[in-house]
Amino acid sequence: MKRKISLFVPCFVDQLLPEVAVDTVKVLRRIGCAVEFPEDQTCCGQPALNTGYWGDARPCAEHFVRVFKNADFVVCPSGSCVSVIRMFYPELLAHSSLREDAAALASRTFEFSEFLVKVAAVTQVGATFPHTVTYHASCHGLRELKLRDEPLQLLRQVDGLKLIEMVRSEECCGFGGTFAVKFADISAAMGTSKAESVAATGAEFVTATDPSCLMHLQGILGKRQASTRTIYLASILAQDSLAQKSSAQERP
Repeated sequence: MKRKISLFVPCFVDQLLPEVAVDTVKVLRRIGCAVEFPEDQTCCGQPALNTGYWGDARPCAEHFVRVFKNADFVVCPSGSCVSVIRMFYPELLAHSSLREDAAALASRTFEFSEFLVKVAAVTQVGATFPHTVTYHASCHGLRELKLRDEPLQLLRQVDGLKLIEMVRSEECCGFGGTFAVKFADISAAMGTSKAESVAATGAEFVTATDPSCLMHLQGILGKRQASTRTIYLASILAQDSLAQKSSAQERP
């Protein structure tokens, strides 16, 4: 029987990086999952919660629970959003009538690479990506979800991919959501430090489990005219030999 997945798409992915969601679905379907997209979904409440406005975050959390409470599994291409649902919803909704549903849903909500490796028990997804790649360990996945080797296990199984270790790969990129707006100078300085570590690898691409980190890094790398490009993990895993051939034919 196919695993039934309810896909949660973060706000910035929906508005700025829709290809991240598309590629996530491609990979999940390739490994035999049935994927649905609940159309009533909205923001999980992370921006308000992280800024300290828990009262404003609570209605978002309650709506999220109502939309997804009957899902077998919720998979999200963002470690930061998953950490909010898993780590903070039980406390945020402790006095809500939805508190039991929130706690149960938290245990069934997974970051993309976490679901593949820990739930589906899959590391080989049939991907082909003949490029050099380095990996940035995003803070929420690393420090809250305790994801360390799961994304690397997936990358090591990609045909043609050469994984290059980054010095200080676990150092924060400086994005931090609203942190990048409220403390722009500090965020930019941290991002510049991370961009230097990325460039030092000489890799063609840098990937991560949080596309928001990659969006931040792409802006800094682009401003520095660095040759390294950003690519979300699922966008690597969605590539196969046919996609690579088609991409090559489209190049001028």
